[in-house]
Amino acid sequence: MLRWISGIGKSCKFPSNHDRNLGFRYSQRYSLVNVKLTWVKDNVLDSVVTGERELRAAWVIVSTIAADPGCCLPIYRLSGRRRGQLGLPEYLKVSTFMRKYPNIFSEFHLPDTGGTLVPWFRLSPHAIELHQESMAVFNQNQRDFLDRITKLLLLTKNTILPLQTIDQLKWDLGLPHDYLDSIVTKHQNIFSLINLPDSRLALKLISKPDTLPLSQLQKNAIFQKREDDVRNNKLSFKIGFPRGFGLNKKSIKWLDEWQMLPYTSPYSDSSDLDPRTDVSEKRIVGVFHELLNLTIEKKTDRKNVSNLRKPLNLPQKFTKVFERHPGIFYISKKNNTQTVVLREAYDGHRIVEKHPVSEIRNRFGCLMKEGFLDKSRGLYKKKEIGVKLREEDKLDGVCENGFKLGEESEGHMFSEYESDETAQLFRLCD
Repeated sequence: MLRWISGIGKSCKFPSNHDRNLGFRYSQRYSLVNVKLTWVKDNVLDSVVTGERELRAAWVIVSTIAADPGCCLPIYRLSGRRRGQLGLPEYLKVSTFMRKYPNIFSEFHLPDTGGTLVPWFRLSPHAIELHQESMAVFNQNQRDFLDRITKLLLLTKNTILPLQTIDQLKWDLGLPHDYLDSIVTKHQNIFSLINLPDSRLALKLISKPDTLPLSQLQKNAIFQKREDDVRNNKLSFKIGFPRGFGLNKKSIKWLDEWQMLPYTSPYSDSSDLDPRTDVSEKRIVGVFHELLNLTIEKKTDRKNVSNLRKPLNLPQKFTKVFERHPGIFYISKKNNTQTVVLREAYDGHRIVEKHPVSEIRNRFGCLMKEGFLDKSRGLYKKKEIGVKLREEDKLDGVCENGFKLGEESEGHMFSEYESDETAQLFRLCD
């Protein structure tokens, strides 16, 4: 058992071809072994998830405002239908959330057709600078993002995914707000937009590579000079458990045997596998191992995974693999949702391989921390008094010149939203 916990990079002993073939026939003839491991809370990986909700919401708003020709939007354009993209608690007003970070979102007011002043928001110079840097990072890594979308489509049965499904994964994949314009439309020889029978718009891969891509597990084995294991499908997953996690003898025996089963690439045809077997389950684990490796932070919302059942041609209740393999995946229950995290991708609460997009997000989190703390110290109250003056004289062209910060009191604003979200978010700066 210890050889699996220590990881595939160590000297692993594999069964002979005879034993392997016996195991394959056994698993194809009989049902899944009835083993269920207990979920154990992992505070370290929980800290990876907690705080991202605010970071994501703020970044989506920044991208939305930056995409507007006038670089400023009224609050009703940031609420309503767009609210679902933010992932904020239902009780939290979008305007209240934005006012927590006045060094990112500058507020002013304009009258509507009835003369009532409506809150508008524009980006601060610091926010604009970071957004421009993020676009530069995207331009420098366009090939990487193109490969991520291509591999995501190659994981599906017909190389087709509804845009709604891709949009749900957009943040996790590190895609820009305008990925359709900046990636898809620039590669019409690779992608095509099609209409599904249910009238939804979908993205189809029309130009497949000559050879199927290697999965991350296969790449890792090749890097460790285990090409023979790749050719013979003798690949095991790196496993790790939090301190205090115990396994009984039955679970250890099952896990050892399960790791010895043949590995099926998530990009290859699996129609010959019986979905009721351990071999098929290992293939499903491989699919999600690869999917999480396609994400920037090696994690995603469990609901995003559930929506992929039909496109990935998976059996019912396929997400049970997360409960059966807590040494590979961790399910965090923070933020009133369930987030699937790839354990091997983290050393403590730090991701092992940091993507350039992650660096930008960390800096953005630090900017949020700075604005939040300055706001709580009352730094922006002095500025609010000054910007109230002559507001009526600056209504024309106000998106370029004037601004006015919110008038809500500090106590009222923070009483509406008190949690450990912000504190955990600030760990990005540590």
